[in-house]
Amino acid sequence: MKKLIVSSLFLFLSIHVISQSKKTKDQDAIKEMCGCFEVTFNFAETFNTSKDSTYKPSKNKISSGLEWAALVVNEKNKISIQHILQVGNPAKPMIVKHWRQDWLYQNKDFYMYNGDNNWTFEQKDKQDVKKQWTQKVYQVDDSPRYEGSGTWVHVDGKSYWESTTTAPLPRREYTKRSDYNITVRGNRQEITDAGWVHDQDNSKVIRTKDQKDKIIAFEKGYNTYNRVDESNCKIAKDWWIKNNIKWEIVRNKWDAIFSRNTDLTLEAKVDNKPLYKHLSDNVTEKKKMDAIIESFVKK
Repeated sequence: MKKLIVSSLFLFLSIHVISQSKKTKDQDAIKEMCGCFEVTFNFAETFNTSKDSTYKPSKNKISSGLEWAALVVNEKNKISIQHILQVGNPAKPMIVKHWRQDWLYQNKDFYMYNGDNNWTFEQKDKQDVKKQWTQKVYQVDDSPRYEGSGTWVHVDGKSYWESTTTAPLPRREYTKRSDYNITVRGNRQEITDAGWVHDQDNSKVIRTKDQKDKIIAFEKGYNTYNRVDESNCKIAKDWWIKNNIKWEIVRNKWDAIFSRNTDLTLEAKVDNKPLYKHLSDNVTEKKKMDAIIESFVKK
């Protein structure tokens, strides 16, 4: 009996150590996406499935810049990374608060994009997300963008994570197109010797009520993040140090909204201005920022 108890305890501890080792590898891979990177964004429409004879595919889009990815939260079950773009004249670059990615371990609460600036709240069973990480991606104003869950894979010297989820149209598209309303994003984040790669296989989708989703085209995205010395991103780093308290207030307000655990629909503009422009103004008072964000939430 004593031997059985000892054997069971040894087995339990062995499984726990293996599990913790895998989770540590996951955490290390996620944090490899922090630092200073030369970034190239590549997007190309590949196949047209539209039945409209006048359909015109999107032009290929290539852009580049320096990006500082700052580690904002580093906890056991949550890692948050804020991206800051540094573009233009290297002597006097323009700083753009870019996207943010939060990684949550075994997260069950999701806001799934459903078109028309609406995110549907969904709760998954704990078995569906066991040992998975959810990547939650946010807009420049920290409003929701898209999120999906998947398992980090470490095999044959590779570390990668994959998920497919719905998302709003990217900026490069929604300023030019209105013939579809949802991007179904196939995301793959892979850590490389040079840095990391965001590999995408996307579908351009028309979603209407009570009808099956209609794909009008497919798109390939291939964004490379090549690590460079952190001194290259000094201006972006300094900007974030100066402004991070303001954006912590903004994140906290959004967290309070998300904790309501209900469907979320946002206004595109208030007083003829999008949210990021309101927040880009010289506003730092918590009460005022909270009120601005709340004004975008449709009741």
